[in-house]
Amino acid sequence: MHHLTYPEAIVIGLLQGVTELFPVSSLGHSVLLPALAGGRWARDLDVSAPESPYLAFVVGLHVATALALLAYFWRDWVRIVTGLVTSIRHRSVTSSDQRLGWLIVLATIPVGLTGLALEHTFRTTLGKPIPAAVFLVLNGVLLLGAERLRRRAPADGPVPVMDGPSAGGVAVVAPPADPDVRLARMGIAKALTIGAAQCLALLPGISRSGVAMGAGLLRGLSHEDAARFSFLLATPVIFAAGLLKVPDLLGPLGDGIRGQVLVGSAASGISAFLAVRFLTRYFETRTLTPFAIYCLIAGAASLAWLTLA
Repeated sequence: MHHLTYPEAIVIGLLQGVTELFPVSSLGHSVLLPALAGGRWARDLDVSAPESPYLAFVVGLHVATALALLAYFWRDWVRIVTGLVTSIRHRSVTSSDQRLGWLIVLATIPVGLTGLALEHTFRTTLGKPIPAAVFLVLNGVLLLGAERLRRRAPADGPVPVMDGPSAGGVAVVAPPADPDVRLARMGIAKALTIGAAQCLALLPGISRSGVAMGAGLLRGLSHEDAARFSFLLATPVIFAAGLLKVPDLLGPLGDGIRGQVLVGSAASGISAFLAVRFLTRYFETRTLTPFAIYCLIAGAASLAWLTLA
């Protein structure tokens, strides 16, 4: 049986940390890179193989990615978790932290249930290079479509308030400066729509963060708020997916690769932390378009190489 080497573990770890948060699909890249590299990489790193040690390794890296997200947003998560606890204790939802916490819980349910029911089927049937390349192109189309259609969607903006000091008795109140307060004002349907969009990421090549951000843009969020909500939603989902595979790593599938998992996890955690720090600043002023173009080019080039070479 072939096992992962340490160089493979480091490269895939770095790749996982970046592509899990960039809207370009970590699973798609984890499938495509070994296939394009060929040789031992293609043999060792086959995510669709039954009882694949590589799958246990890749999903195990999710724990490191989630820990990086927790480290970056730790102050926010302290407030959100505290809000959930106090909300349950007092059986009420009165603060922004409490409401945002429940929105995250509700938005996580669709992808959690779908992942438990369909992850194995989608991975074994579609977790192959050619489908991954096709879905990566589709991911680019979805990102471009979200940017284009966003222009027609009502964006969150100033809220008119009656009986204000302005002419006609209407005052215009600017949105709150705190992004979590803005997110907490979302309706339940909007949060569920964004959360349900993550189900598409079960398809290799479709980005979890990308479809969540795209859905957020279509429901009127700014790029900054759509990215932030996507990262907050991703934290429990990625963490849970990783924890589900920890028993595999402790069992026979982990034999011979536990050291590689530790090294890959370190690489994944570092790259994920740097990625989220970059993206939270990037989306304050920029769009999904560059990532969409990358997915279209990378997906089409991979498809051409795999089918014509």
